[in-house]
Amino acid sequence: MEDGTPVGLSVGIADADNAPSSSSGASTRKRKSDVLRNAKPKKKTKPKVSRPPRLGYTVEQGEDMLLIISNTNQYDNIWRPNAKRKKKKKILKGKAKVTQAKKKNTVFPKGKATKKPLIKRGELEPTLQHHQDEGFDSWGQSLPVEVLVNIFKMVVHQDGAVPFLCRVARVCHLWNAAAASPALWRSVSVGYCWLEPGKTHLPKTELKIRNTVSWLAQNRFSQLRDFSLNHWKNNVDHVVEVVSQSCPQLRSLKLSYCTGVTEKAFQSLSGSCRSLDSINVQYSERGCCPELQLLEINTKLDSGNCHLPICIQALQNGCPKLQTFRMLNVIPMPKMTRNGSGSTSGFPLLEELCMATTAVSFMTDQDLAKIVYDSPKLRVLDLRGCSRITAAGLSSLPCDELECLYWGLYFSSNVTVSLSKKGIHLLTQKWSGTLQELDLANQLFSEEDMEIALGHLAQGTGADPIRSLNLSGTKVTTPALRLVIGQSTALNYLNLSSCRYLPRGLKKLYRGQEEIHQLLDKLE
Repeated sequence: MEDGTPVGLSVGIADADNAPSSSSGASTRKRKSDVLRNAKPKKKTKPKVSRPPRLGYTVEQGEDMLLIISNTNQYDNIWRPNAKRKKKKKILKGKAKVTQAKKKNTVFPKGKATKKPLIKRGELEPTLQHHQDEGFDSWGQSLPVEVLVNIFKMVVHQDGAVPFLCRVARVCHLWNAAAASPALWRSVSVGYCWLEPGKTHLPKTELKIRNTVSWLAQNRFSQLRDFSLNHWKNNVDHVVEVVSQSCPQLRSLKLSYCTGVTEKAFQSLSGSCRSLDSINVQYSERGCCPELQLLEINTKLDSGNCHLPICIQALQNGCPKLQTFRMLNVIPMPKMTRNGSGSTSGFPLLEELCMATTAVSFMTDQDLAKIVYDSPKLRVLDLRGCSRITAAGLSSLPCDELECLYWGLYFSSNVTVSLSKKGIHLLTQKWSGTLQELDLANQLFSEEDMEIALGHLAQGTGADPIRSLNLSGTKVTTPALRLVIGQSTALNYLNLSSCRYLPRGLKKLYRGQEEIHQLLDKLE
């Protein structure tokens, strides 16, 4: 060519652009086959299967209880559904910086500022429904009431019914129904709200307290058996009255550190609570009970040492008409009044005094004199177990017409404390005309004292001579016994068991005048 371009090169280019090539088609088919060969097979989608909601606990049956074992750990969150995992996107640092810069430099037109989207109340309902469908909160609704009551019963046994049951009743309807079970309210102890010293509650607060107690008594205390009131300064009579009216099965009442108790409370108890067998007013200050005639504070024989601080002076001032005063198996501890007043009127109408105990007694002649120093009408005096009382102290009492004297020692704790005594004849000489029952079991008086004492009983000229005589464990002799049996025609009970100074075959219990006359024949 004239321009110097090679002819073969220009022709070759023209053929490649205009003529079809068989080699290019082959290469295209080859690439498609490679793509199909390297492509991964598609996974088959599994059909969705509806599964029951997963409970958060497992119930296992033990020997004597049901065990509830949680299926969740401390890292599980039962309130949030499992969210799908999102793939992390890699963001370049430079791009992130540019995006933040654009956000800072963006200018919004007036009146078109962006606002955060508000979540409407209706949009939360699907989430809550999802929680219930998934079983995240179903354990609270599906737990049997009986199981929940048994759980509450364990807590009540350890911590008490109040305020635990009052608090759990506000959790939900299920817990409220379980907390209302009468079986959980059989033993209740109620303490008073704390108040600063020298201050009182407002009238509205006092009314609220009274209404709360009334509601509990009417709606929860149907099976109440043991009730305790602690540190109440006001409304004690109201509480006792309401409880007594709504609790026919009440057996025990304890008023600890309470003040202002009057006869109104005890009158309501006597009229409504027929099953009541124990009233404990330990560390409480009783109010004035001018019409009270009988006061009995007893404990069980196997209850051990029960110390009761009691102010005799306050009791004498508050109960001037008391006729019967019994403290069985209780150790009274002296307690002084706050005002320090020592002037009392005593118990001018007292006819029966019982201070018997199975434990060690600390009562002395001075303590006994403070109780009956102004009780000329005393007829019955029970001092069984009071080993520190002496015959001289008894003979100085102001009562001249005593009919029954029980002064026996029946337990080892009483006998070991008792020492050799004398002066028993002072008692029989003073009350020889009125004494009908005499108990001197295990009293360590000498043979001479016993002979003189029984001689005074035999010479008694009263209208009602001796009828019951307990001399078990004493040093009574045959001559003294012969004298008293021969003169006591009304004697129908005689206990001579464990009398070491009597012959064998005579140390036993005699009942009825026939057996006693047969004993007299043997002694003669």
